[in-house]
This record gives sequence, C-alpha cells and structure tokens, in this order.
Amino acid sequence: METFEKTEKFVMRTYNRYPVSFVRGEGCWLYDESGKKYLDMLAGIAVCNLGHCHPRVSEAICEQAKTLIHTSNLFHIGPQAELARLLCENSFGEKVFFCNSGAEANEGAIKLARRYGTELNPEKYEIVAFKNSFHGRTVASVSVTGQGKYSQGFGPMLEGVKFAEFNNLESVEEVVSERTAAIIVEPVQGEGGVVPAEPDFLKGLREIADRVNALLIFDEVQTGIGRTGRLFAYQHYGVEPDVMTLAKALGNGVPIGAVVAKGRAAGVLKPGLHASTFGGNFLSTRAGVEVLKVMTAPGFFDRVNAVAAYLRKRLESIVEEFPGRFEAVRGLGMMLGLVCRFECGELVGKLLEAGVIVNCTAGRVLRFLPPLVITEEEVDYGLSVLREVLRGYGGR
Repeated sequence: METFEKTEKFVMRTYNRYPVSFVRGEGCWLYDESGKKYLDMLAGIAVCNLGHCHPRVSEAICEQAKTLIHTSNLFHIGPQAELARLLCENSFGEKVFFCNSGAEANEGAIKLARRYGTELNPEKYEIVAFKNSFHGRTVASVSVTGQGKYSQGFGPMLEGVKFAEFNNLESVEEVVSERTAAIIVEPVQGEGGVVPAEPDFLKGLREIADRVNALLIFDEVQTGIGRTGRLFAYQHYGVEPDVMTLAKALGNGVPIGAVVAKGRAAGVLKPGLHASTFGGNFLSTRAGVEVLKVMTAPGFFDRVNAVAAYLRKRLESIVEEFPGRFEAVRGLGMMLGLVCRFECGELVGKLLEAGVIVNCTAGRVLRFLPPLVITEEEVDYGLSVLREVLRGYGGR
C-alpha cells in the first residue's frame, strides 16, 4: 500500500495535504518518492531553520538516541539544564519550562499568567490578545487566537479573554484593566499575514502591562530561534517581555517547546502546578543545544541578514515587475510575505508542481520562510521559478 493510500485510510483528515511524499532532505532541498527535487522556501513552516539534516544537529541526535532518550522529569537531565542555560544567557530569561510544541508553550504561559494574576487577586485572570493572531490549537491557545475560524464549533472558549487591534494602543487601553493578568502578542503576526509589530506598539504594551501589574508575553514560536535575523525578535525592538514562548526551530525538526520567564514570572510555577511527561527530554534538548551553538557562533547572523536583505530586494523587484499582481513585501529578516492582489492558494500549488515550496497565509500573502542557510544562488533559483509560474498564470 502506497503512502497516499495509507494516509487516506488510516490518518485522521485534519489536513489538506498536497499529493507529495518526501523521503530525503539536505540543506534547502527536499526529494520526493520519485526522486524529484524541490527547493524548500518554507522550512517546515519555520521549523528547519538550519536546513534539513544539518550535519551537526543530526550527529547530536544520533549520538543521543544511542545513549539515552527519556527518563522523565523526576530526575535531572543534562542536556535540558544546558539548553536552559543557553536560552537564558542569550536572552532576558532567568528560568525555562520545557514542553513539546508551540501550543503547549502558549498553554503553559497562559496558566502561568493566570496563576500569577489570581495570586494577587482572585479576579485578576483576564488575558488581552489581538485580532488576526495565532497561538495554537489547544482550547486555551485557540481562546487567545484572534481568528474565529479556529475556534468555531468547539464550544465556549476560555473565559476572560479580550481582543484588541494589533498595532493600536488605543484599542488596548479600551480592554485592559486591573483584572488583566497578561497581554499576549506576536512580535510579527505570522498566520495573520506576516505583519510586524511597530516599535512604539510593543513599547506601549510594556508600559501598559507595568501600569496594571500584568505580565507581557511574547509568542516567539515562529519568530524565535533566528527567524527574524536575531536570535529572538524582541531584540529588534528594545523591549523585554516577562515571558517568551518558543518551539518550532528550537529543535530543527525534533518536537520541543519552551516557556522562558524572568523576574516576577520566573517563580510562579512551583512543583505540582504544571508538567509535561516528554518535555525537555534528552533527545529534544540535545538537539536544541546544538541548534543554539550553531546560531550563536560568531558571524552566523551576519550572513543570515545579508541573504535576508537580498531575498527582500529580489521580492521587491517582483512587485515592480508584476504591479498588477502584487502590492508589497513585508516582514522581518527571513520571515517575509509577498502581498498579493488575489487569493494565492492556487499559486502555491503551481509553485509546488514546479519544484518550489512556499505557502499562503491570510488568504492573500505568499509566505517565504526559507532555511536560514539558504544561499543567494538558491534565492535566485526559487524566484526565477516564481517568475516563470507567474507568466504562465496570467502574466502581469
């Protein structure tokens, strides 16, 4: 039985899958069962930031898998302690909780915030979130996701969530109060269309959170671990949150999530209040340690930012070449969106047929999240394919 048939027969249909099954990856390239080669400019949705099968990460995973994978958090775990150290010493953080995914990390951050608030006042449990945001698929993370399509049909959502407009401080002031336990925000809204926060907006959120004694949570599940040209997106803005959530690229494909906290937030979750069976096990944290060692090496981000600037310039040239089809390029670092004047889902399928992987977000934004190791030559190749597809797709 072929992969497609087995998927159709035995796997729940929670995804609309393209008719492709990959069997091998190397750097920015993937190969399907027939041997066809694809340039991956999506990186598993911002997961494989070091590319597929990065030699150092793969070697670390294999070595750890042959030694010890799991013992549980009843015991000390060497790679977990080392990864926590690396995260804290390269960020604002003081303490880290490990889990398995971005949704779990946001779930943990929401629990942390509500515990923090209710210890001050039983009525201080409200969360301020933003329209067009995306924070995950669990009930709590969907509750703070500002897109109704993700929560529709799943019954009452978490009580006490209020939504404001992204990049609009006045709308935040309208919903924040002394009952607010936390404000949760993405420095760049990914599923919302690759929309960066304005610097004054994040600074204003910091001031508002301090005024009402609420925690400021940055969801860096997609923006973190190098995606925006710094290790963490908050570093572009000069604003530190109290809590930051991470996942996706932290393991370069191995499932892992993290909640990083400082100060008043770092000591909220005490023994018995929160846990994760697999969170921070030997395998996932060993991968994370190697990822951070690669990214914190001298010169790593110099190269990333040079290629990111090149990619942005080349995308802007496509806007100029096809003004009837595209409006603008927006984003930060290697997290870029090509804003279309049309629904771009069909275009993604045509690009896949031509051997280039991107995706469509917010209906009209072609999202580029290539591995950070992509070269200028690979950028040129991918965008040359895009040009060819566009010419056969209706021209200018």
